[in-house]
Order: sequence, then structure tokens, then C-alpha cells
Amino acid sequence: MVSEPAGVRDLPETFRYSEARRLGVSDRRLRRLLADGEVERLARGIYRRADADPMVDLDLVEVAHRIPDGTLCLASALARHGLTDQIPPTIDIAIPRGQRVPRMAAPITWHHFARDTFFIGREPLSVGQSEQLGIYSAERCIVDAFRLRHQEGTELANDALRAWLRRRGSRPAELMTMAKHFPRAVEPLRTTLEILL
Repeated sequence: MVSEPAGVRDLPETFRYSEARRLGVSDRRLRRLLADGEVERLARGIYRRADADPMVDLDLVEVAHRIPDGTLCLASALARHGLTDQIPPTIDIAIPRGQRVPRMAAPITWHHFARDTFFIGREPLSVGQSEQLGIYSAERCIVDAFRLRHQEGTELANDALRAWLRRRGSRPAELMTMAKHFPRAVEPLRTTLEILL
């Protein structure tokens, strides 16, 4: 009995070349799926079914596939949390310091954060049917904006804090507790909180 070649429905919405091979899709079959428009190339070695959910951010899907520890941070994460009106020209992604930066098609600004504090305030963010990326919590993003205000600008930090304080349930004490992990953020954050409160 001859086995039927793997079809497009046998593949996840987004997949790597190696996954397709593991599922029995030959190079020839993958080229045929690409030529027929059933599969599109998202980035080098990453493919997506044409019938996949069109409402996902393909740049974030690429990041999720290329770098599992990648975490949305700073202005990009603040925008997701609704704490800034800025539209960043690139996607801010944090990776642990010392980790290699992969080649990407997406417009990324890489931020190298210390390994010992990297996972503080990191939450999962679904970016597709089966893809997940990390995102820093609103509190962590505010702390990062204050500790990196010399790079990101004080306006981003102050505006994000102001927007966060207007939210019901915001707890400045919890924000200061998180800031204790990042000593450079404590004093400017405390001073700004005193002014705004």
C-alpha cells in the first residue's frame, strides 16, 4: 500500500522546514505547495499555510519561531498594554544578555537584558494558533522605561506611568516592589510617583 503524501492540512498554521520534513513533506512537495499558493514563505526556513488566520502579526510569529525567549518590551509592550500613544518604528524585543541575535525579516530593535532579572514580570502572549511570545507586564515595562530613560526618553516613562495610574486597580506599592529588582529605576520612579500622586 502506497502512503499518500502529506497535505497542507497535516501541517500546523506556521511551521519550520524541519517540522515539515518530520511530518513527511518532501522538498518537492513543499515546493509544490509554495507554487500552488497553499503555503507561503514567512521568513528563511519558516512557512505559513495560506488558510491560516490572517489577523495575526506575522512579524511576532516569526520572532516566536526564531527565538523562544524573545520578549516584547519597552514601547512595543507599552503600546500593547495601552500605556502609550507612540507607534514604535520597530518591534522592541528583549533577549537574555549574551544570547545570539538571529537574522530576521521583521524590523526588530534588540535589547539585551540581564539574565538574572530577565524573567521578572514576563507573561505569555499568544501570537497565533500555537505560537507564543513573551511580553513584559505593564509594571515591568514602566520600570524598564524608567531605568532606560537615557535611551528611551523620559517622556515615554512619564506618560506610561501617568496612564497606568489612571487605571482602576493600579497599585504604586507593587510597582515599587518590582522596581527594587532594578536599582537604577527606584529613585526616578519614586520621585515621579510623588509628583503625580
